[in-house]
Amino acid sequence: MRRKPTVADLRALKGRRQLTMLRYFSLEEAGAAEQAGIDIASVPPEIAADPRHREVAPSIFTMTGLTHLEAGTPEDYLRWSGDALQKGADAIYCSGSLRTVEYLAREHIPVVGHVGLVPSRATWTGGFKAVGKTAEAALRLLDEVRAYESAGTFAVEIEVVPVEVATAISERVGILLWSMGAGPGCDAQYLFANDILGTTEGHVPRHAKPYRDFRAEYARLQAERVAAFREFIADVESGAYPEDRHIVRLPDDEIEAFMNGLEERTVDADAAG
Repeated sequence: MRRKPTVADLRALKGRRQLTMLRYFSLEEAGAAEQAGIDIASVPPEIAADPRHREVAPSIFTMTGLTHLEAGTPEDYLRWSGDALQKGADAIYCSGSLRTVEYLAREHIPVVGHVGLVPSRATWTGGFKAVGKTAEAALRLLDEVRAYESAGTFAVEIEVVPVEVATAISERVGILLWSMGAGPGCDAQYLFANDILGTTEGHVPRHAKPYRDFRAEYARLQAERVAAFREFIADVESGAYPEDRHIVRLPDDEIEAFMNGLEERTVDADAAG
């Protein structure tokens, strides 16, 4: 049996081995991640708050969060974070300002920041593309990670950043760097479950690696549903369903009594009419 790691456990692993991290969206995926041995998960708030999540994924260190566009003020963030931790989350993702990050960290909330391609702030870095592709931009990333470290985060997701940049930054900071498309020089490799299962809609990112084709499997299952329903319709129309094993019959002596009773009631009803 694995034990769920603490923040201190994860920090002690920096530089020792690569952790595995998933973003998943269902309890079925959570259970599969637990059985497979995934270390860290990022989950939507409704999954983190579901008591069944801890039943199926008891040993996965779980992060959840809201973007700063959803969460509101630092005080709102703090109230929401406290509630999320009480419901089962282990850490909070925060895309808000360093002021908000520091505010949460001072209240001992385990906070994870985000640099590089940050979807909720992508307009500031030129849209959905790699960040840090010049020396100047790469140094700004180093400054940003160090600022997160000073603000009190224990980890930062670094997304779609050149491998040389992410590796050099990871070597120069004491906090954990979780790589999404930023190479193997960080402390965890992070993918979305749909990128692994082959169900990503629309643009498939460069860092995605499908290990199974669940889209084809879902199509096969849907075809099987349609076929089963058609067979049911055909059986009903032909009389093949229901069979004797699908119904309940009266014992012979009860049938006779029932038919006699029906006859008596019919006679009584006719007389009353």
